[in-house]
Amino acid sequence: MTHQPEPLLPGVLAIDAGNSKTDVALVGADGTVLGTARGGGFEPQKTGGAAAVAALAPLVAQAAAEAGHPAWRGVLTSHVSACLANADLPVEEEGLRAALESHPWGVSNTVVNDTFGLLRAGTDAPRGVAVVCGAGINCVGLLPDGRTARFPALGELTGDWGGGSGLAITSMWHAVRSEDGRGGPTALARAIAEHFGLPSAGAVAEAVHLGHLPGSRLHELVRVLFAVARDGDAVALELIDRQADEIVRLAVVALGRLGLLDSPTPVVLGGGVLASGQPLLLDNLKARLAKAAPLAEPRVVVAPPVLGAALLGLDHLEVGEEAQRRLREAYEGPRPVAA
Repeated sequence: MTHQPEPLLPGVLAIDAGNSKTDVALVGADGTVLGTARGGGFEPQKTGGAAAVAALAPLVAQAAAEAGHPAWRGVLTSHVSACLANADLPVEEEGLRAALESHPWGVSNTVVNDTFGLLRAGTDAPRGVAVVCGAGINCVGLLPDGRTARFPALGELTGDWGGGSGLAITSMWHAVRSEDGRGGPTALARAIAEHFGLPSAGAVAEAVHLGHLPGSRLHELVRVLFAVARDGDAVALELIDRQADEIVRLAVVALGRLGLLDSPTPVVLGGGVLASGQPLLLDNLKARLAKAAPLAEPRVVVAPPVLGAALLGLDHLEVGEEAQRRLREAYEGPRPVAA
């Protein structure tokens, strides 16, 4: 029998690593949050899996220091539960799990796509569908017997559209074409130019191309898009309608694959675009979902996604409901008592 090392802090190291930011939480086996840290985006597709995981080390050290162990020896905790963006294929999940094993963070390690973390944060049981619409877009579904519904989520190569990146780029597309005559009129052109303090949307495109304006700032255009749409711009409203349609298509396909269209099922919605609570998007997609899947129960999750990673870790340790309740309260506050 292989001897398992004793962890310094029995519990979970939860990692939620997204395209734009990474959250780490060290959680005790009783659900107490012991230490946290936040860093930048997780991009193994650019740096390689091993390097991307190694870059998490300062965040783990920061969380450990906050927990009172600035220079631990041995293995830090019982289990690492990592919900990672860009872990879109099973082979990618396995490669990242192997990379985690090379660090003294947990006795055991699991890696899943970050959308599974969102699903767990929005449900009390392993049953439902989740759609994340943040920097990108993805959807997963899960049944209690372990069956899943997934999409490759490799961007346009696999038919995906939307999320903050897609909305921003498409807004630019319409804005520049409006200015140069290839497209119809839209208030997006002036709004984008004014947002960046440049004379035109075309000038914004040139500034990004030349490196004068960081491309990462284009995500700010999602707020611009919604502002223009609230003023009634037809092009902006069409983009939001398209995004609502895409979210519902993903959810309905996942529900159908798992045989959940004929029973009440949570559809968890999260990511920055959805969590921002824009009525133009949420009301649209809820109306579409009510027609396509009348028994679906949409739920918007605004708690930090690392909560889902931590809950999955506590599930792995089989610590019980009290620990999960304590953890949820740390991120969501006490749940109201039913009248």
